[in-house]
Amino acid sequence: MMSHGRPPSSSSGDQFARRWAGAVIGTSFVPLSASEIRRFLTRLTGRLADALLAEPFDPALGRAVGQALIEAHFVSPATLEATLGVLDAACIEELGIDFDSHGDLLERLTRVRGALAAGYSDALRRRTLHEQEMIRQAMLIAREQAEARLQALLRHQATHDPLTQLPNRTLFLDELGRALSDGADRIGICYLDLDGFKVVNDSLGHDVGDQLLVAVANRLHRSVSRHGHLVARIGGDEFVVLVRRPRDTRTVVQVADSALAALGEPVEIGDHHLSVSASIGIVERSTTGTSAAELMKAADITLYWAKSDGGNRWALYEEERNARDVARYTLSATMPAALRRGEFFLHYQPLVHLADASGMGLEALVRWRHPEHGLISPERFIELAEETGLIVELGRWVLQEACREADAWRRHCPGPLLISVNLAVRQLRDPGLVGDVKRILAETGLPPEALQLEVTESAVMGTPGGPLDALFALADMGIRIAVDDFGTGYSNLSYLTRLPLHALKIAGSFVEAMAPESQPDPVAERIVSTLVDLAHTLGLTVTAEGVETRDQADRLRAIGCDAAQGWYFARPMSPGKLTPLLSRNRWPVNGDP
Repeated sequence: MMSHGRPPSSSSGDQFARRWAGAVIGTSFVPLSASEIRRFLTRLTGRLADALLAEPFDPALGRAVGQALIEAHFVSPATLEATLGVLDAACIEELGIDFDSHGDLLERLTRVRGALAAGYSDALRRRTLHEQEMIRQAMLIAREQAEARLQALLRHQATHDPLTQLPNRTLFLDELGRALSDGADRIGICYLDLDGFKVVNDSLGHDVGDQLLVAVANRLHRSVSRHGHLVARIGGDEFVVLVRRPRDTRTVVQVADSALAALGEPVEIGDHHLSVSASIGIVERSTTGTSAAELMKAADITLYWAKSDGGNRWALYEEERNARDVARYTLSATMPAALRRGEFFLHYQPLVHLADASGMGLEALVRWRHPEHGLISPERFIELAEETGLIVELGRWVLQEACREADAWRRHCPGPLLISVNLAVRQLRDPGLVGDVKRILAETGLPPEALQLEVTESAVMGTPGGPLDALFALADMGIRIAVDDFGTGYSNLSYLTRLPLHALKIAGSFVEAMAPESQPDPVAERIVSTLVDLAHTLGLTVTAEGVETRDQADRLRAIGCDAAQGWYFARPMSPGKLTPLLSRNRWPVNGDP
């Protein structure tokens, strides 16, 4: 670039730079001190002088000055306004430029001012666009990060229990599925449920219950997770531990033992010292041929076993036991329909006077002829009927059928005939029992004194309220009340004086001990003798159950027992076989005609 004329002096340039600095300081925030601003503007002052004096004249040099201001962060419009303000006719003299040598200086100054303003505006626009892009990029990054954090939070909330922060059922089942598909040979599950947790919630409140669950979760996590096992809360007070690749069953048992040990110490919540125990179902098996659903089902079944065995223990899954439980469930599920289809029927076993072997009565015994399983013994279905509550309906049917057949037999029997029917605990507690008995007696025509109802000690001993009221109401009707299997229950003798009883039936276990072929127990015989004397003192008759030999019958007769029943006299038999025997009023003994 060529220039001509007297160049500006250094002192003149400094004077203009100081005036320029005085005008722009404070118009923009720049990371420069005042002295640094003056030195920066001094350099730009030289470039302005060059722009004015350049030959040939090129106003673009002014653009570079405007851009330099933007690059130095002078980005406020006030800076541009102040800069243009100092670029006037007076500045030429401050720059030390001779007007006489350059007649077109004012025109050049005008064009330089315009170029500076254009360069400043263009650079400011580019800077603004760049900053906007940077802001947009920053916003995008921030949004992506926020979305990632939100997704992570949502995933955590979806896969973790909000109370304990343990993995929940969803995450546990996902991990279980992965464990089954990752090529491992074996897998183990410990399914844990707190014993008596409902009592804590009901008595101390749900807040204490929640704190207890958190404490339990922390203990389980510390005792189990350090070995690499997954602990999850899958609902309520139920927790589950996934044992990946156990060496053997003992590995999973050790995990269960660790969990029980972790809960051994009381938990302190406020002023409460809560003892905690748990029941644990253990399943350990090959991964081949099993599924997550099957594993959880087996673990749930096994947990039930641990609960039913008393709690505060673990139970190990056994296929045979499960098969038995399934069979029991199947029978219990089909019992209501079986009763409607008439699959139940009655056999009767004679009650015999020991003095002369004459007939005293018959005990009705229910049987079940299943269309698939054949004849099912009462030992298999009576307990199920009691558990499900069907015993009330079944017992009502037994009573109806026994009374109906007994009334018909009375026409063939020359002597009085007593029909004895068992009452289960649930029947005795059924509020409709007394009304049902009244109705059945009225419908069948059987006199009340011909009916004996047998109850167990456990059904009446120490049971206040309804059951005892029902017994008194039945006795007031003229019905005989007998205690069945006496001696095997509570044997609270004081109750014998308060109950409306007519007879005791001594349990067959005592009679069995009197048999000479089994080395008779003299203690058992003395017990039976004492029970007979006690019953007679109270005005009760005594019937011995399970009499199978002549020697047993003779010994019972010798100690004064009133009656007996058992295979020595007759096995339970169908109604069709009973009719001809009832007409004789004497039972064949041990096969005698």
